[in-house]
Amino acid sequence: MTKPSLPDLLHAAVSAVGGTERPGQVAMAEAVAEAIDDNSHRLIQAGTGTGKSLGYLVPALAHGERVVVATATLALQRQLVERDLPRTVEALHPQLRRRPQFAMLKGRSNYLCLHRLHEGAPQDEEEGLFDQFEAATPTSKLGKDLLRLRDWADETETGDRDDLTPGVSDKAWSQISVSSRECLGATKCAYGAECFAEAARERAKLADVVVTNHALLAIDAIEGAPVLPQHEVLIVDEAHELVSRVTGVATGELTPGQVNRAVKRAAKLVDEKTADSLQTASESFERVMELALPGRLEEIPEDLGYALMALRDAARNVISAIGSTRDKSVHDEDAVRKQALAAVESVHGVAERITNGSEYDVVWYERHDRFGATLRVAPLSVSGLLREKLFEDRSVVLTSATLKLGGDFNGVAASLGLSPEGVEGDDVPLWKGLDVGSPFDYPKQGILYVAKHLATPGREGTRGDMMDELAELIEAAGGRTLGLFSSMRGAKAAAEELRGRLDNPILLQGEETLGELIKAFAADPKTCLFGTLSLWQGVDVPGPSCQLVVMDRIPFPRPDDPLMSARQKSVEEHGGNGFMAVAATHAALLMAQGAGRLVRAMGDRGVVAVLDPRLATARYGTFLRATLPDFWYTTDRNQARRSLAAIDASAKADGK
Repeated sequence: MTKPSLPDLLHAAVSAVGGTERPGQVAMAEAVAEAIDDNSHRLIQAGTGTGKSLGYLVPALAHGERVVVATATLALQRQLVERDLPRTVEALHPQLRRRPQFAMLKGRSNYLCLHRLHEGAPQDEEEGLFDQFEAATPTSKLGKDLLRLRDWADETETGDRDDLTPGVSDKAWSQISVSSRECLGATKCAYGAECFAEAARERAKLADVVVTNHALLAIDAIEGAPVLPQHEVLIVDEAHELVSRVTGVATGELTPGQVNRAVKRAAKLVDEKTADSLQTASESFERVMELALPGRLEEIPEDLGYALMALRDAARNVISAIGSTRDKSVHDEDAVRKQALAAVESVHGVAERITNGSEYDVVWYERHDRFGATLRVAPLSVSGLLREKLFEDRSVVLTSATLKLGGDFNGVAASLGLSPEGVEGDDVPLWKGLDVGSPFDYPKQGILYVAKHLATPGREGTRGDMMDELAELIEAAGGRTLGLFSSMRGAKAAAEELRGRLDNPILLQGEETLGELIKAFAADPKTCLFGTLSLWQGVDVPGPSCQLVVMDRIPFPRPDDPLMSARQKSVEEHGGNGFMAVAATHAALLMAQGAGRLVRAMGDRGVVAVLDPRLATARYGTFLRATLPDFWYTTDRNQARRSLAAIDASAKADGK
């Protein structure tokens, strides 16, 4: 039997999902197939509207060996598993003569734990799981959530938190889930045969395509114990997010509350002397943290160093002692011991890591008004880890709408541990970059307007001229505005100011769930939506409700961000340009994602307005503009207003 051709397979899949074949999608599918056949690596930039999911799924399914697809967002995981994969598998079946299996796999804490649900969480006395009074009269939000989870446990087939609608709070979910460290293991657990997490792993072992998230991919790489099944091909979608997600997984933290919980959980399982030692160390740590000021710790202060060494040593003694003590009064001893061990091991691990003082780690304090101080430690870079763990023994395809920064792939490649394109050598993974473009005609569909006449934004204070400019642009657009702000404080200030000046409804992130806000924004063209980070990447509103995207300033990281400033300093110490490698790259990625909110469909028209003159006047402005979609560019404020008014009039004429 002749092997079906890739163009025929792609045509069948695109027809099945009711899409339109794009030249960029065909080029992408061919590049993915080539990478799989050559066992090589690709970085593929595929603009919005390319249909990149099918661009990688079709060659992956045709390949026949197991493929892992890792995404950053829940929305894309759902789209793949609930829509794209089922339709594509059916569409390809007549030509492939087989139906590839697919499965979703997440970290263990994403699945309901039947043991914890039925036996109760071995919590500290004051925070028991199903309080008998709470169960009888579930008046609180937590009580209602817990009872609803009990009912859901009898209905759900997956136990996956994301299948629960509406969702529950993190606090409620934590009562009926366990981390991998807390899990008893299927063989020791009375509910092992019915375990949802184990069932998901078994489905993944049998699947041809396993859909997972960046965090689980990072855990699989960092912790050494394989979570994902063996696979020949890895496809990383939304790959511009990968470095920050891996950094998040590799970041440790310690708080006095966390240490206290570990002390309480271990107290019943060890002798009094060992428990007292951990308690004393915990109190010393708490005293140090009460005086902690936010910022990076380039050297560990003496008092913190002593407190951490005491914590490390006391935690190590508890870990050794837990296994040998048996307390007859403890209900469900195995679970209690496992949870206590997990809590103490976590404290020990972070205390030891900071005490050891690797030059490749960054340590800092954070302080929260409500929760007090947190001590954090994160890797200075994850590029070495990614080079070593990601690109060995498999073909890797990384794709996103935003991978070329300043016109080439090398910036993103460096953050992934790759050398510049075409550089060969020992232990250097070879890769090729491909930009398949976008089906959109950006110069005709959009305008990039930079408000060159405004004052350069400072760190503090309100920007009166910026507020005036924003109000005039919104009026010209008739609403229809997505406001992307570099800080929540900036978004709130603008919302408060303009609610008093304009008739247009202004929605503000945080005043309702993100999903509800986006739905309300899409439903009414007069409405504006203001917010910060998640709006730069998480809004997909095609059509006339979003015809003006405003960025208040270039979103450089805060100068006092400990991790970013440490990374910048490290680049400079090695002879590089720290500002361009770290701050400008960070801003370029965000701006490209933000500008991508404007044109989501072939008929979309509009303006991206950047209210920061540095995009036009600073030397790095050229680098940032080269990362954005190829919109028609102007600094003429009257031209921007006329264009917005014309687009608004056209939409109204169409009854929108």
